Amino acid sequence: MSTRIVKCPNCGVFNTNREYCKNCNTLISDEKKREIKAAEVKQEQIDEAIEELENPNLAERLKKSNNVFYRIIGWLIYSVVTVVSAIGAGLAWLIAMVAAG
Repeated sequence: MSTRIVKCPNCGVFNTNREYCKNCNTLISDEKKREIKAAEVKQEQIDEAIEELENPNLAERLKKSNNVFYRIIGWLIYSVVTVVSAIGAGLAWLIAMVAAG
């Protein structure tokens, strides 16, 4: 292994073959910085994927709210959407049966 002498950007002390400064404990290793950055990017991607999978719609968020008024509005929105969906499904079925003869 070759000898690496790195000057600390924080305090200016020269360090030999170290990842952290011996004076102020600042990270000075480029390899370690890249590893940490790669781990952060990977964790951000995982967090975004989890949020995308678990991101509830407006009605679900309102139904779980601590405020009673918002919870009631959430249930009303959920109920209206459910009823409209059921009516739409019934109409689609009726049209399909009429078209089938």
